[in-house]
Parts: sequence; structure tokens; C-alpha cells
Amino acid sequence: MSNSDSFSVTLKENRRFEVPPAFAAQANVKAEERARLVEIGRKDPEGYWASVARELKWRKPFTRVLEWNAPFAKWFVDGRLNASENCLDRHLEKDGDKTAILWEGEPGGESVRWTYKELHARVVAQTAALRKLGLKKGDTVAIYMPLVPEGVVAMLACARGGFPHTVVFGGFSAESLKDRMHDAGAKAVLTADYGWRKGVKVALRDQVVKALTGGNPGATGGTSTVKHVLTLKRESVGGAGRAPAEALLGKIGTADEYDWYAVANTVEPSKRAVLGAAEEVEAEHPLYILYTSGTTGKPKGIVHSTGGYLAGVTRTTRDVFDLKPSDLYWCTADIGWVTGHSYVVYGPLSLGASVFLYEGAPTTPGADRFWDMIERHKITVLYTAPTAIRAFMKLGTEWPKKHDLSSLRLLGSVGEPINPEAWMWYRDVIGDGKCPIVDTYWQTETGAIVISPLPGAVATKPGSATLPLPGYDVDVLDKEGKSVPLGQGGRLVIRKPWPSMARTVHGDPERFKKTYFSEFKDGIYFTGDGARRDEDGYVWILGRVDDVLNVSGHRLGTMEIESSLVAHPKVAEAAVVGRPDELKGQAVVAFVSLKAEFAKALKESGGQDQAAAKALKDELRAHVAKEIGSFARPEDVRFADGLPKTRSGKIMRRLLRELATSGEVKGDTTTLEDLNVIAALKAGDEE
Repeated sequence: MSNSDSFSVTLKENRRFEVPPAFAAQANVKAEERARLVEIGRKDPEGYWASVARELKWRKPFTRVLEWNAPFAKWFVDGRLNASENCLDRHLEKDGDKTAILWEGEPGGESVRWTYKELHARVVAQTAALRKLGLKKGDTVAIYMPLVPEGVVAMLACARGGFPHTVVFGGFSAESLKDRMHDAGAKAVLTADYGWRKGVKVALRDQVVKALTGGNPGATGGTSTVKHVLTLKRESVGGAGRAPAEALLGKIGTADEYDWYAVANTVEPSKRAVLGAAEEVEAEHPLYILYTSGTTGKPKGIVHSTGGYLAGVTRTTRDVFDLKPSDLYWCTADIGWVTGHSYVVYGPLSLGASVFLYEGAPTTPGADRFWDMIERHKITVLYTAPTAIRAFMKLGTEWPKKHDLSSLRLLGSVGEPINPEAWMWYRDVIGDGKCPIVDTYWQTETGAIVISPLPGAVATKPGSATLPLPGYDVDVLDKEGKSVPLGQGGRLVIRKPWPSMARTVHGDPERFKKTYFSEFKDGIYFTGDGARRDEDGYVWILGRVDDVLNVSGHRLGTMEIESSLVAHPKVAEAAVVGRPDELKGQAVVAFVSLKAEFAKALKESGGQDQAAAKALKDELRAHVAKEIGSFARPEDVRFADGLPKTRSGKIMRRLLRELATSGEVKGDTTTLEDLNVIAALKAGDEE
């Protein structure tokens, strides 16, 4: 094969796990049904998605399925509906007393349980309050909150009123918040005084004040569109305590600040139902804007519609997670990320599921916090990130083994490709070898899961997302736009539009075209990822094309080398980048985090430059050469206690690339969770 146009691919594929017969027998989608749906989706994708959309509650049924003016899509364009109504009202008659949200705060002893009736009443009250303050259909609202149940209320209240929301993760700085509010033209901000993270109070309201005033309460700041701030007191989560008599708390710059619960109480009960009624919106009405980092430094505001998005997340939640009425489902993502939008809020609640929420860090106050909650609450479905799984691997098996995890029946992975060793650990230690794993591939821009096993129908392979879901036309292309043969790597694309796809970049349609549709012609969406398909057609994600290394003419996906390193028994996590090399073009640099006992031994031996460390580096370099080939052998191996990650858990290889090349980090670090990690890596360089 041509090294110039494809990736070197040598990952082992000798492990395959068939669907457990007992699971297959009760699955929402069995093998025969999946085959039928795939065929319908292939022959008539518009017909397939129309049938999916008709399962939603429509105020006015659609008659036109798709209008495609590449790269801009309109789905179910003449239909009208409301997302909040689909997530709440349609469940009230049959499941009004069913648990909608079960929440636990990071400090011990805090919990909230709301039924669908209770969640509905709170959303209606919040919508009424926003309307009483003057918000109208089309006004954008910023949400900057901890992961508390009121955050879900905020999203659904915005959807109910026809107010597009932009949720900003509570770990972002005041400057990042200001930029997003300003770009979205937010008219109101919903926030909290603080939240808990790793045993520390995170002062969110203080950041809102800085964003609106630049730290000077008498100034207007740079976000003059904001007229209202609603602040939740953390002690009143779930409605605990008594709201103040006066709803208006004062001013933040030129914006009026209100108490969260007190402002809702200003709406007379007799008027609440009318003011809180669900707005009938067009299918293409923007449901939300979600900002994702861009290579230019300016975040991209990804715009998602109402009808198409809701159809995509509802169907994929049902089929991928095989949700049953009795399940307690836990997606560990924050609502500030797209996973929280799609698979904490809109997908599960549209199905009438019971959703578990946890506010804080996975190891606070102890390393077994996750497993303790699963045992106590009898959680049945767990959907989390590979970075969390690898962190748990690093801590050791003794923590999950302290707890009864037998309630779990399905495990999921999201956020980045999961390496085979982490997959196996997840299966064997957390799932006791009996839980199917759904390794899901999708993006902020796709809105919903694109590639994943259907757990009752598709055999799994550790490290592979397996097969595209019905209705998606997924392919792997070379630079010229031709499908590559099985076993060969290329660029992962989606050939045809799908309902939950992003509609545009807010205020910048040209950027939308250039970023996602300029690589190939004919309206083909380029994911930005490299991938290959094996002999069974299973898709293996090889990492971002930008992260592909060209070493002596061999194009290597970083995921492949990282997986090889993590397969070594002493390694917990690894990140691989390239640095310029006069001879090879690029040299492989590996940043490696060791499992706890080996990291301790390394420190006791004297650190990076001692004989034991050098021997281990040589051992790892030889391991990669054996697993992949001598051309993939890392030129440099650096040990690190932690790797730089975004607040959603993704490794920031861009920063590692800067560090490997120049020893300095000058790029944007606003999405970095812990700046101390970079400082520690730099200090290690200087030893």
C-alpha cells in the first residue's frame, strides 16, 4: 500500500466477543432487526429517518423530510414541535410518578429525586419566570452551572420557551464565558453561587461578575446583551430551604440579578401554566449553540436544530444503550459538553428514562466514589470516558472490588478511542465479564452517535467502535476521495446528510463550509479523523488526521502507538506526538503515565535520568517495535504523573507537541483542567 496516502495499521484483532445470548434475547434491537434497519437506511435513508422522527410528539406533523443544499441541511422542515414537551409532557400520563432524575452531590449526604411530574412542574415554573422577565422566542440564554438538577431544568426551560441555550462548562474562566456569551448574544445568564469539585467550592457567580463587569461591578463589561442573571444558591439545590421574599438581588453591571427560586415564585400559580406553556417551534428552530475549540483560537459555536437533533438522540439512546423502563442510567458527562446535552438530558428524557446525576469528581472523597454510588443506587447502565477508565486502572482493582457492581448490565465508552487494554479492564473488572460494551464514536458536530455496536446484535472487538448505525452512510476515503480497501487506513467521512448534524457555525457559515466540507466534493462531511475497516468491516479510529505522524515515510496514527504502550503491564496511560527530525521527518515522542506501583518504584529509584528509568524506557521502546515495527519505536519516552487534559477528559496532544518540540507551551490553555500538569512536565524536562 502507498505510505503517502494511508496509515500503517497493525493493531491485533484476535479478540472478539459475541453477544451474550441472554442479553440478545431481551435486546431492543436484535440481529435480524438491525440487518433490516441497515438495509432500509442504505436504500432509503430519508424514509428511515422519517420513520424515526415520527416517533416524536409533533404539534404539526412534517410532510417534507429533507432539503439539502450542501453543506446546509434542513430536516422535517415544515413540522413543528417542542423539545421540552417531548422530554416531559408526553410521559406524564403513563409515567408521571416515575423517577426522572436522581442526583447526588459531591459532599456526602446530599441527594435529590424528582419524578417526571416534579421535573415538569419545575421546568414550567422556570419557563414562566424567564418569560415574565421579558424573554421571547429566539432569545439566547447562557447556562453556567454546576452539575445539579437545576442545570437540567435550565436547559429544558429554555427549550420550552423557544430560547436557544448555550451551556458553558463550569470550569471555564470568566474570559471564556464572556467570549461565548458575547458571540451568542445571550440575553440572560443562569448560574449558581458555587458548585463542588474535588472537595473545593468553585465560585461560579464570581466568574459571571467578572465576565459582565471585568471585575468592576459598576462597569458594563463586554457583554452588554445580558439583561438578566438568575443565581441558584447551592444550598437550595432541589428546592431545599426557603427562597428570599425579594426576587431581585441587585445589579451585576447593567444586568438585574434574581434569586433562582424566588423569581419563579413571582409568577402567580394561576398564571404559571400559561406563561410556562411549551412554545411551538419549527423543526429547524435552533435548540442550542455549543462552543468547541477551534484551531484559530476562536471557539466555534456549533448550532443544532430541534427536530432533527431530537430524532437522532432519541433513537440512538434507545438502541445503543438498550434502555428499559426499569433502568437507572448514568452518563458521567457534564451538561457543559455535547455528551451531556445528548445523553444526559435530551436523549434519555425523551425516552422517559430514569437518569442518575453526580456533581463532583470520581475520586472524591475516596478512590471508590463511582463504585460506591453504583452499588448504593443499583445503577444498571454506565457511560463514561476512556480517560476515566484509564485513571481507575492506574488506581488499581482493589477499589471496584470493594463493591457489588452486579446491578450493571451494560457499559459504554465515549469521548475518544478506547485502547484495547482499557476496554478489557472495563469489561473484566467493572462488568465482571458479563456486560456488553458499547464503544461509541461521534462528535459535537454529529449531534448523536454515528458508529457503535448495538449491544444485542453486534459482536465486539476491544478498541473498535464496530459498525455504523442504521441511517448513516459512513466511508473511509483516500486523499482523492476514493474508498480505500479493507485493512487500509484513510479519512473517515459521512457521505450523506443525517438529521442531527450541525446546521452551521453560529454567525460564520463560511467557517462551517471550510472546516467540515472542503476536503471532499459533493457535500461529503469529513470528520477530521483517520480510520480503517478490518476484514469484517469494523471501524477502527486512528486518531485525528492532524495527529498522524510521518516517520521515515510511514504514516502512523497516534492511537496505534498509544494502544501499544498501554498494552504494556506497567503503563496506565500514554500520549504520543511527533517532533521535527532531519533524518526521519518526524520522531515519535511518548509521554507515559505509569501504574501506581511502578510510578512509586520509579520515584524511589531516583527519577527520569537514573538507570532504572532508562531501562524501563528502553523496555517500552522495544515493546512498541515488537508490537508495530521498528519504524514506530519512540525516539523519546518521558514519564509523567499526569497528562494534560481538557475539562472533558481529552488529552491535549497539541500542548505536548509544543513541549516536545520547543520545551515551552505557548498555545491556548483555557480548556486545560490542571495547569500544574504542564508545569510538572516542564520541570521533568529540566531535570
